[in-house]
Amino acid sequence: MTWLVTGGAGYIGAHVVRALQDAGLTAIVLDDLSSGHASFVAPETPFIRASILDGERVLDALGQHGVTGVIHVAGFKYAGVSVQRPLHTYEQNVTGTAVLLAAMQDRGVDRIVFSSSAAVYGTPDVDLVTEDTPKNPQSPYGESKLIGEWLLRDQGVAAGLRHTSLRYFNVVGSGHPSLPDTSPHNLFPLVFDALVAGRTPKINGDDYPTPDGTNVRDYIHVSDLAAAHVAAARRLDAGEPLESAYNLGSGDGVSVGEIMATVAEVTGIPFVPEIAPRRAGDPARIVAAGDLAARDLDWTMRHGLREMVSSAWDARRAAEG
Repeated sequence: MTWLVTGGAGYIGAHVVRALQDAGLTAIVLDDLSSGHASFVAPETPFIRASILDGERVLDALGQHGVTGVIHVAGFKYAGVSVQRPLHTYEQNVTGTAVLLAAMQDRGVDRIVFSSSAAVYGTPDVDLVTEDTPKNPQSPYGESKLIGEWLLRDQGVAAGLRHTSLRYFNVVGSGHPSLPDTSPHNLFPLVFDALVAGRTPKINGDDYPTPDGTNVRDYIHVSDLAAAHVAAARRLDAGEPLESAYNLGSGDGVSVGEIMATVAEVTGIPFVPEIAPRRAGDPARIVAAGDLAARDLDWTMRHGLREMVSSAWDARRAAEG
């Protein structure tokens, strides 16, 4: 079976490609390199540099490589920035997904794993987020991901598309030293950037009703995330049933304070985080149940917090040479 990975030159997509190949599946990459890196694609992996908005290029990629399924990771992923760039966000994430689905229908490709997001929930007021928790996205990014799920649902009804959506929470770490997280908005790169520049990392608020007063979030290792995509792809290939969506979460989470302490330990750079004011609307705790994914996708937290931090730091240092 051959799987096209859109956004396969990005941080998450490249890990998915490696996981597919390690599992003996054929992977093809389509990426416009707007945020990805050509160096993340192995020389032996077929690579089409194109946008998912270019329907003709997507059609050609599906046909020329005999693609049987798609793992759709491409998209504009910056929730905060999406508030200032809503039209761009909707074009990339909604129009792009519609163009992709149309090309898949034309080529008879009937299975897809969709990269969704915890952002579909907004800021839930429950201790543990399940797949049935009400959806209340609070950014164009979160809205676009929810619409993406609806597009898959409706295409399933209309054309028999077999699909599932994986809702990511906070993805960190690295499965390969050559694949660092280069996002300018994610916590680990921001903390590492500060330390390397001699600045003190900040924590936004230390007076939340949590064990150490700092926000608790669900952090998952990118390699565990990639393995879940492979499991979903295998089930689709085998014609086995899947839920329409799965949370990929730990069930308990860790605090920002714990992360800072672990970063200091792993990097050997001692620091006491600067305490900044709370960010408006920032909830104390967002943690997801991963029970459904554990049942169907062999989902489990194979990497602890120290491994998350140390693998991310090793990849960061390797990238700097």
